[in-house]
Amino acid sequence: MPSDAKTGTGNLIRGATGDWEVVIGLEVHAQVASKAKLFSGASTEFGGAPNSHVSLVDAAMPGMLPVINAACVAQAVRTGLGLKARINLVSVFDRKNYFYPDLPQGYQISQYKQPIVGEGIVEVDADPGSGSGASPGSGSGAGGEAFKVGIERLHLEQDAGKSIHDQHPDYSYVDLNRSGVALMEIVSKPDMRSARQAQAFVVKLRSLMRYLGTCDGSMEQGNLRADVNVSVRRPGDELGTRCEIKNINSINFIGQAIDYEARRQIDVLEDGGKVEQETRLFDSVKGVTRSMRSKEEAHDYRYFPDPDLLPLELTQEFVDDLRKHLPELPDAKKSRFLSQYGISGAAALVLTLEKSWADFFEGVAQGRDAKLSANWVINDLFGRLNKEKIPIEDSPISPQQLGAIVDLIASGVISGKIAKDVFEIVWSEGGEPAEIVEKRGLRQVTDTGAIEQAVDAMIAANPDKVAAAKAKPAMLGWFVGQVLKSTGGKANPQAVNELLKSKLGIT
Repeated sequence: MPSDAKTGTGNLIRGATGDWEVVIGLEVHAQVASKAKLFSGASTEFGGAPNSHVSLVDAAMPGMLPVINAACVAQAVRTGLGLKARINLVSVFDRKNYFYPDLPQGYQISQYKQPIVGEGIVEVDADPGSGSGASPGSGSGAGGEAFKVGIERLHLEQDAGKSIHDQHPDYSYVDLNRSGVALMEIVSKPDMRSARQAQAFVVKLRSLMRYLGTCDGSMEQGNLRADVNVSVRRPGDELGTRCEIKNINSINFIGQAIDYEARRQIDVLEDGGKVEQETRLFDSVKGVTRSMRSKEEAHDYRYFPDPDLLPLELTQEFVDDLRKHLPELPDAKKSRFLSQYGISGAAALVLTLEKSWADFFEGVAQGRDAKLSANWVINDLFGRLNKEKIPIEDSPISPQQLGAIVDLIASGVISGKIAKDVFEIVWSEGGEPAEIVEKRGLRQVTDTGAIEQAVDAMIAANPDKVAAAKAKPAMLGWFVGQVLKSTGGKANPQAVNELLKSKLGIT
């Protein structure tokens, strides 16, 4: 088992004999958002009965020829533009030859030396604030400073089918529903130096593709998964021998796999051994990686251009038209939120991570106190959605209802405490916040006469606390809290505070 190596200074890992640096590169497989497969008209819908979404092309029937899906090509180009990458106007489809039961052709149509998208870059924020769930506010950020990850390439390829081994003790089954589904393989450069950076990179990449509408990013359905390449070295040394961990389908598992594998390699090297280049799998139950095949056993895929497909040629006008119609992407939206709404950088990061979150916030903030709106969206709404595991699209509270609560607070009709009660009522029962406040008598007490009576009663009942507050003005908060409690939270906190100061002679 790996040792209890500790994270050292920065992103270094401290072993028994000194510090080590982990070097990480990712190959992210993203299913293209398309109703039809890459080379056939068969459906890509998730959850169909086994072998119900299979065309003759997908099943590799003799004489069936692939025909490129133009929508998938456009989605790949749009993703490349979002990655600030070079779009190759000429690319080639190759046959990647290997034999497996769920690959009926005996080869995978992919791209090798001439991909559709070349080098690009992804800028990752220091703390994106999201993990793998559908609800906001749960997960891991990068930790530390913002960083950039170079993109080596993006190429199109078809997915394989699925082998099923657990339905019969003597047989395995093959489901070809995924066979031929279009994938974008996005290959990063080895620019990441910690598990948290790798997690944050995948979060940012998924966010970018969701904004673009090119991949839904559902890791639970297998629509986004990653092969993780990990090596370790002494700081400043040449790159070490890498091991590839295949098919990880969770942000959390990516982090766990990297942490374990880095410590395993450190232990091997510190014990005088040598890291062997190999492909490994991650056991999510035990939290360990295990060997799948060594370099010597790896396949020679024998790539060659697919003779059934001509080179894919794009025009610059086609690319420029796609660029012209790109939506506002996360980085641009974040900059606009900072300048237009004046909210904090941390709030802008969270709110723009998903387009649906940003849209909800703008629905609340239009014409209102933006900072107060952001606070309620992030802390109250996101917190409750995360607790209930509800995606924002299914939020029981609409932007208009939450905006109405913000209006009631800003106008002094209700206090922040009462607002939380109104939020709970709207969440559970629905209704218009202003009507709820009037019908249930939740309007904030601003009558100074009524507030003064409550203050006088509290002072008279607590002479020892009065002396303590005069000696230590910070104690005033206790009185404010008690007065608010005695009025059911309806007294205006600012008015209570001012009256207490006046009556106790505190400046």
